[in-house]
Amino acid sequence: MDIKRYLKVGALTSALLLPMVAFAQKDPNLAKTPPMGWNSWNKFQCNLNEQMVREIADAMVATGMRDAGYEYVVMDDCWHGKRDSLGFIQPNPEHFPSGIKALADYVHSKGLKLGIYSCAGNTTCAHQPASRGHEYQDALQYAKWGIDYLKYDWCDTEGLNAQGAYTTMAEAIMAAGRPILFSLCEWGNNKPWEWGPSVGHMWRTTGDIFNCFDCIKEHGTWQAFGVMQILDKQDGLRQYAGPGHWNDPDMLEVGNGMRVNHDRAHFSMWVMLAAPLIAGNDIRNMSQETLEILTNREAIAINQDSFGIQGFRRAKDGDLETWLKPLANGDWALCFLNRGKEPRAVELDWNDFRVTDDLSKLSIDTSKDKYTLRDVWQKKNLGKATKKFKATVPAQDVILLRISKTVKR
Repeated sequence: MDIKRYLKVGALTSALLLPMVAFAQKDPNLAKTPPMGWNSWNKFQCNLNEQMVREIADAMVATGMRDAGYEYVVMDDCWHGKRDSLGFIQPNPEHFPSGIKALADYVHSKGLKLGIYSCAGNTTCAHQPASRGHEYQDALQYAKWGIDYLKYDWCDTEGLNAQGAYTTMAEAIMAAGRPILFSLCEWGNNKPWEWGPSVGHMWRTTGDIFNCFDCIKEHGTWQAFGVMQILDKQDGLRQYAGPGHWNDPDMLEVGNGMRVNHDRAHFSMWVMLAAPLIAGNDIRNMSQETLEILTNREAIAINQDSFGIQGFRRAKDGDLETWLKPLANGDWALCFLNRGKEPRAVELDWNDFRVTDDLSKLSIDTSKDKYTLRDVWQKKNLGKATKKFKATVPAQDVILLRISKTVKR
């Protein structure tokens, strides 16, 4: 490729390149189910280097996370060095002495994919060089390196139109010619769910999460949210999600200091939301309990269901909530979430359980069809859904069931 000509075209106007990519603003073959992977920010923030990324890739294989479905190893903010004389971004030479291409080759050799981070503004959230005015150059560089996933943030963006900025980068990715999953980290400020499906594969619906079950952390001019606060902000958004375009309630905090019951509830609700499952802990050194949550294949199967329908809250009784998610083959997932600090008893009469999902129009009717129950976390069959279901949901925990259709009565 004639680099100088490419840069000249990109610098003159994106309109000159628009006809080349107008047929699509994103790769339609990616993210058919919610993306799964790992991201460096929640645990390590700017403490990022190539050796750690290699070790994370190794751990993703050794722990069984790759085989459970985790695919992307994503470097968040602070991998950046300076731009070269032509304006192409380079990695920090001290932290990434082998370069990003060599790192991508290593990650690919493990059967995984490499993700990277940039920002629509002049600088990233950690004040590193961002992509404003360099979108086509950066996309070309990512493609050259073998990048598979781009998380694109929204710091230092004064005067920018969000939809326009993200569309420009989407078009740049398409022009670069490599399949790259595009993750829009716009924080939900400009309702990305309304325009994101044609631009990216997933979009943040809120500000940042942090490792707290039910609280808000003040940062002066902005707030970080606990798991329950993030969950509440998903209300009214389920109609925008589906194969190839997902609501993203932010990365997982499983294994980052919350209690095990909090981690289990957190993971379960992201499963029910059909949310991307992007781990954010140190997977090289995690407890067996954390590993078992992150790699519970029955829970993951609910999240990765081919229908791609985001779950919904059917009922609320104080701190006790009942959530449902329609699945392929007539199955349903049912989750009892206890947000409170005391155990709660639940009772469900299977002889009179009828629900129709207003969005998908799918129904469950136990008076007409037979179903069997399975406890996803206990990995235990509970028999037929004929008698009353009675159980106790521990404080700030869940019971997650898979309801499988058998034959008509």
